[in-house]
Amino acid sequence: QVQLVESGGGLVQAGGSLRLSCAASGRTFSRYAKGWFRQAPGKEREFVAAISWSGGSIYYADSVKGRFTISRDNAKNTVYLQMNSLKPEDTAVYYCAARSVVATAHDEYDYWGQGTQVTVSS
Repeated sequence: QVQLVESGGGLVQAGGSLRLSCAASGRTFSRYAKGWFRQAPGKEREFVAAISWSGGSIYYADSVKGRFTISRDNAKNTVYLQMNSLKPEDTAVYYCAARSVVATAHDEYDYWGQGTQVTVSS
């Protein structure tokens, strides 16, 4: 079992930055791929970024490519999402998820955190 806890969300003006963190506990964190997803009110959950257990494979949604960076520190059991040049359309609840092999579809992930709210004002 893997437990995931997100932090770092908040209110930021357009053009600003935030760094989300996802701390994991339970089974061997380093052997799990991690993904970040988001869900805005009235919309489906969408893929944001994903990283393999080694960090050797990284994927981004087109909407965040060049602005967001996913990274992980297996020694700290933590994965990060650095978000720069934020836009109002980035406003959503952001979720961290884990599975054995990196993927971009939310229904392929086995473990989920509770989410952290990100609000970008215009």
